[in-house]
Order: sequence, then C-alpha cells, then structure tokens
Amino acid sequence: MSAAAQRIASIEEELARTQKNKATMSHICMLKAQLAQLRRQEIESQMKAAGGGGDGWDVKATGDARVGLIGFPSVGKSTLLTKMTGTHSEAAAYEFTTLTCIPGIIRYKGAKIQLLDLPGIIEGAKDGKGRGKRVIGTARTCTLILMVLDASKPVTHKKLIEKELHGFGIRLNQTKPNVYFKRHEKGGIQLHVQLPHAPTHITPQILKSVLSEYRIHHAE
Repeated sequence: MSAAAQRIASIEEELARTQKNKATMSHICMLKAQLAQLRRQEIESQMKAAGGGGDGWDVKATGDARVGLIGFPSVGKSTLLTKMTGTHSEAAAYEFTTLTCIPGIIRYKGAKIQLLDLPGIIEGAKDGKGRGKRVIGTARTCTLILMVLDASKPVTHKKLIEKELHGFGIRLNQTKPNVYFKRHEKGGIQLHVQLPHAPTHITPQILKSVLSEYRIHHAE
C-alpha cells in the first residue's frame, strides 16, 4: 500500500469515528478536504502509470462526447460495445475477460460519440482492489457514465458501484453546487451568501480551514 493510500485509510477511519455536530464540523471539513486532495493525487498517479505503456489505457478522446461503460465483471459491457459500435471486444462466460480499455465509435444524427468498454470493477475498487483505480481514473475523463447492470443480480449492485465512484469524486446525476470562486493576491477570505436556503453550517472559519488545505489564503 502506498503512503497516500495509507493516509487515505487513516483519514477515513478518523472520519468514521468522529461524531458529526457543530463543534466537530470544522475538523470534518478539513479532513474531507485532505481526503479529496489525496484521492486526486492517487488518480493522477494512476493515470500517469497507465499512459505510455502501450497497454490500451491511454486512449485519446475523439468525437463530440465520451461515454464510459462501467459495471461489475461479466455484465455485458463488451457485448454492448460490439453491438453498438461494431468494434470487437472479447466476451466470454468467465469474469475479467476485458483487461484494458477498448474504444469504439457511435455515429448518431451527425454526432460522433466515443464509447469505452472499461474492465469490470469489484467492491473496494476505490481502495485499489483489482484495476479499480485505473478504471475509475479513466471514467473521470468521460462526458457520461453508463452503468451496466445484470438484471438477475440484486439492486444493491447499483449502490455499490455508485459508492465506488463516489469515493473517487464522481457524483452521478447530481447538480454542481451553485458556488462562485475567485482567487485574489490579497484581502483574505471573503464569504458572500446570496441564496435564501444556503447551508448554515458553512462558516467563514470552516471555509478558511478547507481553503488552507489547498494553500489558498486570499479569495472570495
């Protein structure tokens, strides 16, 4: 386990045992900021390791959009790619048939859409099990994530995949927060709340502690 992975595990354990209340909110936000930074570093290192090795992971983005097929092993991702794009992706009755990223192209009403058949992930992918970090790192480059599920399996499989993606910062079907951010050279941290139903737990002190993790000391 890498030093970053050990630090991530340590922070996750601390978050799990820290009670959520007003007194601990600042500490929790600081831990989450540290966690986000470490996970981003892990993704970047995984993507660098995946590129340039000729193993198919460093697929150049082409077309108007990029769609990633993600799911557990042997749920039909390769068959779907072959049927939709005509690109052959090996499919068989055993798990982990696809061991690298296989691209294909869909043409629809003048649009050119790149479809990626990603290897199946397993529970614990966000923590480095299997090829999870490389798969999720590639998924982050996609315009759209298409989750492929086996209808004969429990619906909890969907929740498990969402959890793995969430662990690496991929928020499915969620609107981005209405937040404006601008960095300055001086003036400190200024917080302006303009929404009538804005969260009340985000105080200037919490905001400063989170931004300090990113070495940002002057912004609004």
